[in-house]
Amino acid sequence: MRAMILAAGRGERMRPLTDTTPKPLLKVAGKALISYHLEHLYQAGFRDIVINHAWLGQQIENTLGNGADYGLNIHYSPETTALETGGGIFQALPRLSPTSTEAFIVINGDIWCDCALDSLQLPPGKLAHLLLVDNPEHNPAGDFVLYDHHAYEKTTLPEHIQEQVFTFSGIGVYHPLLFNHCQAGAFPLAPLLKQAMRQHLVSAQHHDGLWMDIGTPERLARLDKLTSEAKK
Repeated sequence: MRAMILAAGRGERMRPLTDTTPKPLLKVAGKALISYHLEHLYQAGFRDIVINHAWLGQQIENTLGNGADYGLNIHYSPETTALETGGGIFQALPRLSPTSTEAFIVINGDIWCDCALDSLQLPPGKLAHLLLVDNPEHNPAGDFVLYDHHAYEKTTLPEHIQEQVFTFSGIGVYHPLLFNHCQAGAFPLAPLLKQAMRQHLVSAQHHDGLWMDIGTPERLARLDKLTSEAKK
């Protein structure tokens, strides 16, 4: 299975840090955030990685090169303008699933998670498998309901199940058929997932370990402190 790291975002909430540095290259305990993802993927057995980029993307290529320093084969999917999550994955499909039958894992470049990535598998017949986490303070209402190992929209299940609402971690395994009717261009991933959920085609699992959305300078500083302390 191949993997993709989403790294094309402008990082508006991280300004002024991202005015001159793409968000994936911001440092955590002295090392680029994206480097941790690459190391995590290598440890999980992945070798072929696709990274999309837009804002200051050449810096990412110059820093990571072909991935040899990580024991990986890195391929790039440059975007003239950011294509959003769905459009970015769609453009990279030929590299992620060369025969259009292999599932692949996608990781948001601006998260931190200690989940064992090799534990994420797409069950037969499903179009997506999502990793869900406890709701953080910046997303208290959560995103999706986890019920019977499947993910559902919050509005489609009885009230007594609504308490099982979790936040999408930004890590998922997808089958290329999820994008079967898409066209090139910018579009979000969420509508595709919700449509598949209505057909009971999205499985999910809950991760109760460490997870952070590194979306603001304050969260980046918090992660930097946690990681630096853990290394002592």
